[in-house]
Amino acid sequence: MSMRISSRISSRISSHLGSRLWRAAAFSLALASAGCANMTPGPAADTGVNAASARVYRQDVTLEGRLSLHYQQNNQNQSVYGSFVWQQTHEQIHLQLLSPLGQTIAMINIKPGLATLTQSGKPPRSADDANQLTEQTLGWPLPIAGLRDWLQGFASDAQGKPFIAQARSDDAGNTVITRDGWRIQYVNWQTIAGDSMPKRIDLERYTDQAGEVAIRIVIDKASAS
Repeated sequence: MSMRISSRISSRISSHLGSRLWRAAAFSLALASAGCANMTPGPAADTGVNAASARVYRQDVTLEGRLSLHYQQNNQNQSVYGSFVWQQTHEQIHLQLLSPLGQTIAMINIKPGLATLTQSGKPPRSADDANQLTEQTLGWPLPIAGLRDWLQGFASDAQGKPFIAQARSDDAGNTVITRDGWRIQYVNWQTIAGDSMPKRIDLERYTDQAGEVAIRIVIDKASAS
């Protein structure tokens, strides 16, 4: 008799404990599932975005390279070829444009609120807008104000949001259209002072004065501090 009672008690205890253990396990499993559902995934392995975002913008930089420009004048296609030296500090920009034979086409100096363009044999011309000064004097547009950032792969898109070009071999993330209508494409990259910087940049835009404008910039040499 006592053995039957003990057996029943043991059975009830085992059943009760089993039920509690099952409920505890189910509750723990539910918590684990909820935790997984709300967990934010960690960063992916190198997607290119983080590498691009880590690039450093340099206030002081000197760039040397070549450019080609195609535009229209009096319904005729025109082309300009040459080289350039771009010297930039925190306070100013000095740009020297040279012909294929090394002759100076123009010297452009930009300080806060003042841009000055000098051509051989002509008096200097000054204005507060470097882009307008260049287009009115040379007959073709050169977006100098934007190039301060664009030459290093930084820009703002048509909505004014920051854009950082990605140092990668495909075209993803390498094209942006700016608020003033320039389409910028970063084609090739190079390493300077341990950092990725653009090697070739293509610019396109339609203007009333010069029609369809296409500019190709190739940076052959760069130094930064």
